[in-house]
Amino acid sequence: MFYLRLVLRNVFRARLRSGLTILGLVIAILAFGLLQTVVRSWYAGVDMSSAARLFTRNSISLTFSMPLYYRERIAAVPGVKTVGVSNWFGGIWREPQNFFAQFATDIPTVLHQYPEFIVDPVQYADLLRDRQGAAIGRELANLYGFKLGDRITLQGTIYPGNWDFNVRAIYDGRDDTVVTRQMYFHYDYLNEALKKTAPVRANQAGVFIVEIADPANGAEIAKAIDDGFASSLAETLTETEKAFTLGFIAMVETIVIAIRGVSYVVILIIMAVAANTMAMTARERIAEYATLKALGFGPGTVATLVMAEALLLAALGAGIAMGLLGPVAHVFHAATIKVFAKFPVVPETYAMQAACGLVVGVVAGALPAWHSARVKIVDGLRRIG
Repeated sequence: MFYLRLVLRNVFRARLRSGLTILGLVIAILAFGLLQTVVRSWYAGVDMSSAARLFTRNSISLTFSMPLYYRERIAAVPGVKTVGVSNWFGGIWREPQNFFAQFATDIPTVLHQYPEFIVDPVQYADLLRDRQGAAIGRELANLYGFKLGDRITLQGTIYPGNWDFNVRAIYDGRDDTVVTRQMYFHYDYLNEALKKTAPVRANQAGVFIVEIADPANGAEIAKAIDDGFASSLAETLTETEKAFTLGFIAMVETIVIAIRGVSYVVILIIMAVAANTMAMTARERIAEYATLKALGFGPGTVATLVMAEALLLAALGAGIAMGLLGPVAHVFHAATIKVFAKFPVVPETYAMQAACGLVVGVVAGALPAWHSARVKIVDGLRRIG
């Protein structure tokens, strides 16, 4: 208890310096946690990936389509249960900044393939009856105020013109990890319109969603699908849903890497600041360390006291930052809700913050503790007066 009181008094002896150091630690570790949460939010869609779903696309690029009749050939591959078609629509609702994902799909097949989407049976029946019907995710409906029965007009970019849809179903996620910020509508609605306006673009699929019976055979099934279209006009690339989703993230991977790098740079900077603070403190107390040694305290005890000071400063800064992360992340998410569908602050982030605090404390206190342990009594006492 004596040593704890001594460390506490030493930490807050220079209150302004200690307060500013703790404030710097709070800002740095809080920023680190927030940036790590931003990075994690980029991968929110990966968390809901299923090993039972494969994605087949054109081997050249997602921008190239495949003939619709590929669906029947893929369905004939052993191990395949169902095959759904999915075309990215890319329409604009009112303003370009109102971005959300829209897919032209086989509604019955795709919703069956995604059991994590929960749809009311009555709404589902209404959706199937309406060729212009659309299913809206709960998060998307909350974001833009969509309600059942609303009529939505999207301005086509990939498919020019104005496209009208009726909100016939609003689906929920099975749990909080499921992203429900997508809109699904009937592929036939898009395809029939293209047959009239742009026949060359009709009967084409951007992606085939393949449900397989046994996820353990995913690699063999993917190879069988791709081998079946080798040397064709549109060769395919079949991959797991996780790999397919990560392919989208790879398009902005540089940004993600930069954000992660900045988070670590912030910690390195505050580490240097904290180390400088502890070094200044150690220089000012050389005479005190010599006095403690003259009174019989060993070098190890003196070094431990210095290290305990550094660790206590870091612990206070990290603790406050961890306490603030949840509320700050909530405010940040509210301000960027159109960008991030999910902004989860997970236990791993708190653990990383605590680890950062520990590392900063150890690095900041190591050199001053080593110097204080080596102080000679005679040299230290000469500084008195």
